[in-house]
Amino acid sequence: MARHYLDHASTSPLRPEASEAIRRWLTSSAGDPARVHEEGRAVRAAIEDARDQVAALFGTRARQVVFTSGATESVHAAVWGATWDRPDGAILCAGVEHSAVRDASARLARIVDLHVDPFGRIDPAQVASLLRDAPATALVHCQWANHEVGTLQPVADVVAAARSAGVPVHADAAAAAGHVPIDLGNDTAPDFVAVSSHKLGGPPGTGALVLGRKVRIEPLLVGSSQERARRAGMENALGIVGFGAAAGALQATLADEALASRGFTERIADAVLGVPGTVRVGDPVGRVPHIVCFGVSGVEAEPVLLGLDRAGIAAHSGSACASESFEPSPVLAAMGADPSHSLRLSTGWSTTDQDVAALAAAFPGVVSGLRALR
Repeated sequence: MARHYLDHASTSPLRPEASEAIRRWLTSSAGDPARVHEEGRAVRAAIEDARDQVAALFGTRARQVVFTSGATESVHAAVWGATWDRPDGAILCAGVEHSAVRDASARLARIVDLHVDPFGRIDPAQVASLLRDAPATALVHCQWANHEVGTLQPVADVVAAARSAGVPVHADAAAAAGHVPIDLGNDTAPDFVAVSSHKLGGPPGTGALVLGRKVRIEPLLVGSSQERARRAGMENALGIVGFGAAAGALQATLADEALASRGFTERIADAVLGVPGTVRVGDPVGRVPHIVCFGVSGVEAEPVLLGLDRAGIAAHSGSACASESFEPSPVLAAMGADPSHSLRLSTGWSTTDQDVAALAAAFPGVVSGLRALR
């Protein structure tokens, strides 16, 4: 049976450009990029070329890019960098943020919850109001786009409100990077932006923290002076090279891929919403193009996912039974949606018409069969 992968928001398959860059790297000589010998200089050059590619994708300067092990580490580094010298400072954070953001924040500071609307979007006016009332605030979180429902956040407006109060902003861009244009070379860019390689078709195990032009950060990992003394530990050159190649490819293809993904997800929405008892969750317009989320009444998420899997389709849900956690999705709970009946479908660079057609053909029968068992 042919397989149809519609879970790119969890991880996207490795792009051919990244695969080829990694293949070439595996056949080259090894060296410590911190050494002055020829082998070390060659590795350093490869890392810096990749840094240039990642920086170019996000419209920023290469020296603002700090390579990490992934978005989770980038998030922790941002939270630590913003709060290590402000132990009494609060952090503004919505319930729709990724668990890495909320958990990293809760370890180091008191969280002040931001409300969200039914689409999962925060209100910049509330941010401004809270900052006026809480001058000790150390950091504001504003994800670029939600990882479960796809809703885009008003990042520039939140940055403007926070900057007026002298408070830095962190944006988790793992769900948005490589799917919508992100320009970090202007005055509305957040102070910290976390990016993941594997979400955009690069290899897992690498990512980046992109710093604002004037941001100086106390490193989370200490012990040596890699990444301009901002992240200790020998760089994952293999992963970084693949990440750079994926970013380089996206500079030419992002607009076309976003247009294709928007078309695919709208066709998916038509198919899913054609089944009675289904509703769309998240903003249908102001969203990243590759993610759509639905509520499906009358059936739990896990049987739907298993039914789709038997039909050859990979999907995801915010339900506890379909994740590593035993807790229901805090994202959907914060939005007032039912996490036990959610279905997330996401497309990417490798999605085809056949993938969407397979979902459209299988979904009605899976749901009707499960409902008949009640």
